[in-house]
Amino acid sequence: MISGVAICLVALIAYIAWRNTQRYTLKDIRGPASHSFWLGSEKVVRNAQQVGDLEFQWARQYGSTWMVKGCLGEEILWTADPHALQYVFHTSGYRFSKRTVVTETTRLFTGESILTADAVDHQRHRKIMNPAFGAAQLRTFLPVFRRLAARLSQKWKDIIQLGDKSDGCIVNVSETLSRMTLDVIGEVAFDYRFGVLNDNGVDNELVQAFNNLFIDTLLNPSSWDIIFKSTWRFIPQPVLKYLKYLPYKEYRRFATYLQTAIRTGKTIINEKAAGTEKGSKDIISILVQSNLMEDARAQLSEREILSQIATLLVAGHDTTASSLTWLLYELSKHPEDQQRIRDEIKAARTSAAARGDDDLLPSDFNNMDFTNAVIKEGLRLHPIVPTLIREADSDDVIPLSQPIETRSGKIINEIPISKGQGITASICTYNRLPSVWGEDADVWNPSRFLDNDREKSSLGVFANLMTFSAGLRGCIGWRFAVLEMQAVLVELVENFEYRFPEGAEMVRLNAGLMVPMVEGKMHEGVQMPLEVSVIA
Repeated sequence: MISGVAICLVALIAYIAWRNTQRYTLKDIRGPASHSFWLGSEKVVRNAQQVGDLEFQWARQYGSTWMVKGCLGEEILWTADPHALQYVFHTSGYRFSKRTVVTETTRLFTGESILTADAVDHQRHRKIMNPAFGAAQLRTFLPVFRRLAARLSQKWKDIIQLGDKSDGCIVNVSETLSRMTLDVIGEVAFDYRFGVLNDNGVDNELVQAFNNLFIDTLLNPSSWDIIFKSTWRFIPQPVLKYLKYLPYKEYRRFATYLQTAIRTGKTIINEKAAGTEKGSKDIISILVQSNLMEDARAQLSEREILSQIATLLVAGHDTTASSLTWLLYELSKHPEDQQRIRDEIKAARTSAAARGDDDLLPSDFNNMDFTNAVIKEGLRLHPIVPTLIREADSDDVIPLSQPIETRSGKIINEIPISKGQGITASICTYNRLPSVWGEDADVWNPSRFLDNDREKSSLGVFANLMTFSAGLRGCIGWRFAVLEMQAVLVELVENFEYRFPEGAEMVRLNAGLMVPMVEGKMHEGVQMPLEVSVIA
């Protein structure tokens, strides 16, 4: 195998040649000093113990747009500016592509999925997948959300009864939430029972392949790995397809998961017999039916359909569980907000009973104003994907809503960029901009979403947040995620009280997704321990 030194030298030569073709430079844009030529500030950002803290500091110091040095001296434009984000993700359509490192890393564990498709293929994927995520279809998933949330509720009651105190105990809510959401995605996406909430999926090959996938692969990357990945943009795409064969843990784990997901997908689809029975309601069945209705040239290949199974497991399971985990964390510190949610639930149940319904409908969840404000505030403060990375496909000019001062003292409201310019959208910083969210943007305040006098703007697909991305590549399943969070949160707050344990300190780490760990106990892995007690 080519030595690391040789690869770095080749990459350096390629980078110098590339830089010499650049029309514009960012050298006049202010930003933090580089930590080294080879790594820039990449490792410092990736290995930060509190996701976002560095970016929040830089935004206060330099404004909502700044320049950070990447590997090999590359100038990366970081921004949380609303107009810049609107331009990159909405206005420009597909003109700002995902960077090679993002696409190829994602390809390692999702294959030829919607997440790795280029502009033309992405439209094709999205058109075929859209029917599975329509409002009418989502309503059929609600009973599954409610049933499995109730099962989780009973699981916690059983844990509490076995504890020293009959009324409450410490529960690692992140672990059991992750099991429940995996069961949910199994049923609604594939009509497949994983059963992990009860037995942790010890006998399920796919579950075992997925366990701790991102912790084992993306948490605290080595200097070598960061530099190696920075060279990918200089390597032809056909060559990058062989990354999965590299004999390192990250690549082996991703390859094992993808192979297992595709093998499981073939079994699931074969069990559904000849092209899925008409009337099947799970996501894959609807996707297959939608695919058959397309012109042959626009259809997804078998490999592409199977890749969606790996994608749905990642995007429809871990992200929702993590969002709910951080929601309960915030509520554990705000008991008054827990009570306001319970009051709304009680009123909603009274209305449902008056019209003769045994359980709540989607309209009931949507009418719980404060409960929805809590969900929005949780997504605002704790975006599970804290950054999105893009690259300019041509020379362009990025507009700014908040002018910035350059190193030379100029005040500018736009930034000219060259083709190939890397752009990092700091979602966690945008979600805390005082100019958008008010002077209390750094603190928990769900009532901000009840303020009808607050200036309205529209960025992202939900609640002016960038948590689900935005534009043509906005999360296709955001409505699914919101309805699931509504259904689960109502169940868990109606039945339990939450308190944050004294003396515990949580850290937010970047493992591709933002994961919680306990300060001083990071060797114990992902966890969110909360004091959970049953409401009498």
